[in-house]
Formats: sequence, structure tokens, C-alpha cells
Amino acid sequence: MDATTPPPAPPLSPPPPAPYADPPPLAPHAGLSGPQSSAAPASSADPESSAGPESSADPASSAARAGHEGPARCADPPHSAGPAPAPYAPPPLRRRLLAPLGALAGAAAAFAYVGAVDPNEPGHYPVCPLLRYTGLYCPGCGGLRSAHAFVHGDLAAALGANAMAVAGYAAFAVFMVFWLVRAVRGVPVRLNPSPALLWAVGGIWAVFCVVRNLPAGAALAP
Repeated sequence: MDATTPPPAPPLSPPPPAPYADPPPLAPHAGLSGPQSSAAPASSADPESSAGPESSADPASSAARAGHEGPARCADPPHSAGPAPAPYAPPPLRRRLLAPLGALAGAAAAFAYVGAVDPNEPGHYPVCPLLRYTGLYCPGCGGLRSAHAFVHGDLAAALGANAMAVAGYAAFAVFMVFWLVRAVRGVPVRLNPSPALLWAVGGIWAVFCVVRNLPAGAALAP
């Protein structure tokens, strides 16, 4: 072989096969509207850019969105009820009986004084101002004479002097029994009369005051 002759070129090898490429995405349907139908094919081919926030299954992106929106709101702690109130403990019996027995002792001392000092004799008790200046009997006129007769056991004379006073004695006795029983049982006594009861008692007292100053009600005058 001639030294000036170049060596023959090596045989050409066939070109390598082209890598597999995904087919181009289909064009969006003409009836769809919104940002999905107008997106470019390149962005549609990207699964992360074509999928909305709701359809993304990437936990990292979900965590990032959660951090962007702010920390999750913690549930309110369950309401803890405070300690139950202690049951009512009544005071000792001696303290419970102190008030009703004191009221009963005061009433007994007043009746004992009126029973000992006769109000029918002048000079022992002051005269009613209404009776002195107007000559009219007030609802309390004759009350001391009624108490004096009541202490001595003369119920008819007590009613003749002041019938409303005798009714008051009976109401006081009933109330004292009620108060003592509840004090022994350790139940507090609460006086809360209704307005209807107060109006009824006031009306009866006013009618009594008017009637005893009339000629027809002379039996109620002291």
C-alpha cells in the first residue's frame, strides 16, 4: 500500500434510537371554561402546575399551605366545673333557738307589764293623739285594755276593747309555733309575704278603723 494513500474510513454505525417521548397533550374541550381550558399545553403537561390546590396530593405542599394559612386552631379545653357548693349546715340548736325564744320572751314581758299595770286607770299610759285631737278611734285604740283583759283570761272584754288586737295575738302565737318548729329542725325562716296578702291585711285594718267610728259599729269601739 502506498504510504501517501490515506487509510480507509471506518464503516458508519447506525444512529442510536431516539428516546421515548410522551405524546403531546390533548387540546382542551371547547365547552370548558375557566383557567383550565385556556392553559398552554406546556403547563398542562406539568402535573404539579395543572392540578389545583384541592387535587394536589403532595404532603410537603399541603404542609406549606397549612403554614401559610396560619397555625391550626386548637380546640377549646373542656369546661371544668368548679367545686360543688357545700351543703347547708345549720348552726347549733342553742343558736337557732336564740332568736325565737328572745322574741317570745319580749312579748311575754310586755304582756306581763300590761297585765300588772291596768290601762283602765288613767295616768299609766299616754293617750292616743288621734283620739285626743279628733275624737276618732285609730286601729290601735283599746289595744292596751284588750291585752290587759286577755292576760287575765277575759276574752269577751278583750274582743270588745279591740277585736283586731285579739286577732293579732292569735296570728303572733301561730307564727311563734311555726318559727320554733323550724328552728328545731334547722330550717331557716324567710318572711316574704305577697303583695296581695299585704293589701288584704291593710284593707281589713282600714275597714275596721272606719266601722268602729260609725254608730253601727259601736260594738267595735273600746
